[in-house]
Amino acid sequence: MTDVHTREQRSYNMSRIKGKDTKPELIVRSLVHQMGLRFRLHRKDLPGKPDIVLPRHNKIIFVHGCFWHMHRCRYGRVKPKTNAEFWQEKREGNVARDRRNLKALRADGWQVLVIWECWVREPEKKVVGRLEKFLLENL
Repeated sequence: MTDVHTREQRSYNMSRIKGKDTKPELIVRSLVHQMGLRFRLHRKDLPGKPDIVLPRHNKIIFVHGCFWHMHRCRYGRVKPKTNAEFWQEKREGNVARDRRNLKALRADGWQVLVIWECWVREPEKKVVGRLEKFLLENL
């Protein structure tokens, strides 16, 4: 199946996809802030440039997009119709990199929580409890 966009249009569309300050990330940051906790964003000196870092508590939160990080939900299982092999390799590479980063962070003594984009669609139901448990235990 051919793409409905020209190569230039597709390239432009893909270049507009943000890697940080996404809507799910902003929602999670707001929830953490409402809990009265202060944090740092996207620390470049840590593996994976975590989305939210609470250095005082040695905790890290990643907010992953379901499609890009192949979450086992309906959004993560979507398979692109064009250039499928390229996108499969790209997404599998993201998952492998995530595993390496999590392993390195945990080896350095960080506690890590991954919040998925699909969970943020119903934050009161799926995110708030996880954040409270992760952030407020052992403080």
